[in-house]
Amino acid sequence: MNVRILGTELKRSVAPWGGVVALATTSALLYLISEPWSETTTAWTGQWTSMALWTRTLLFYLWPFAIGIGALQGLRDHRSKISELLTSTPRPPWHRAATVAGTTAFALVTAFVSLILVGAVQVPAHTAYAHLGWLPISVVGVLALIAGAVLGMGVARALPSVLTPPALAMGVFVFTAVLARTETTSAPGVPGAEPNRIALLSPAVEEVPNTFVTLSASVHFGQTIWMLGLASTGFALLVAATPRTRLLALAPVLAGAALALLVLPADPRRMFVLDEAAARPVCDGSVCVSRAQQARLAGLAGPGKEALRLLHGALGGRAPVTVRENTTLQPDGATPRWSRTTVLFDFDDDMFASAKGQEVTKALIAQGMVPGCGPVGWSTFGDDQLAQTVAAGWVLGDLEPLPGTGSAALNRVVVTRVRPVWEELMALPRAQQLARINAMRAAALSCKGDAFEVLKGGSPR
Repeated sequence: MNVRILGTELKRSVAPWGGVVALATTSALLYLISEPWSETTTAWTGQWTSMALWTRTLLFYLWPFAIGIGALQGLRDHRSKISELLTSTPRPPWHRAATVAGTTAFALVTAFVSLILVGAVQVPAHTAYAHLGWLPISVVGVLALIAGAVLGMGVARALPSVLTPPALAMGVFVFTAVLARTETTSAPGVPGAEPNRIALLSPAVEEVPNTFVTLSASVHFGQTIWMLGLASTGFALLVAATPRTRLLALAPVLAGAALALLVLPADPRRMFVLDEAAARPVCDGSVCVSRAQQARLAGLAGPGKEALRLLHGALGGRAPVTVRENTTLQPDGATPRWSRTTVLFDFDDDMFASAKGQEVTKALIAQGMVPGCGPVGWSTFGDDQLAQTVAAGWVLGDLEPLPGTGSAALNRVVVTRVRPVWEELMALPRAQQLARINAMRAAALSCKGDAFEVLKGGSPR
């Protein structure tokens, strides 16, 4: 298809308007809604992989939209009542189908790529970790829009009804958002739902767990097979002229689905894999961060070493000796695993999200003393945070609120509640204080007891 034909098709079709609507609505989602893609370390302009994954997340809306716009474009000849006239021309049916399909796909892909470029020009300002591992994520997204547009056109050509575009778009949206999910029960026994294997046939990514993961090669390969099958069936339906050829046109999509389900991971929770390059540690002495967060090492090294010094002064030989960003992958709802010799922290933790200088030191001390046993992926506030406040106050010699734990009013309530426990602890002889602190840390590190109860002199339960 040459530039002249493309220009003509763009003028006479709804494809350009589809591209404009796609770009405008997705941009509004990214810039007018603050969460989840504009906060924390996984902000959509914070890392290359995060940018690619968040734009893929938008396919929950863009993919059904592409199929619907393709179906609307596929009805053009039927609405104009020129289908029989076109069949009498010497131009091959596949040639005209490629022209119309290519125009729609071009408009949608241009909108999607424009969105990626908007993010790409901002990412370098937030990270020094540059790589090309994000490209397959975006390429599959582009292929999904092409396949969706072509499939929608083919289905509309085979079923020329005004109800076809909205029915297709809504059907795909409902399938990806609701039907392709399985009831689950997390480790603490709380019911929930997660995508099942069929959900991986959707190109949309539900979430971005953290900055250390990327989609596995099997997901890329399986989704590529599936999208090629969809595109092949859509194009075959565009050129099919008889019921027999339309039936045969379904073969590619059926074969693509079968092959894709063989390639895609059986457990959708394994769709994300560790990006070892992003998680590789970058250290300043005993303080380490991931390569993805290397730019934050300078602000962490000093407070981290000071926290280790204070912990050693308080705990002696039982104190942790290193500070390291936590890059361990665990499923949501799992009980976290901690190390006695390493302070593991997460930049997305409320205590570290906006902490600076001495606040970082205090947060690392609290994390090293009571790392917290809330289920992975959950945001909780309870006895662990109370124990952290008391333990940090014991190390520093003064009871103060922890950074980033809540509003000023909530911090005052926390300090008021834990002050009797802190005063009772500080009134004990040094040996008894240390014994109670060590028992508290044992309960906190193993996640098999209530650290705050131990601090109060009770049993770990």
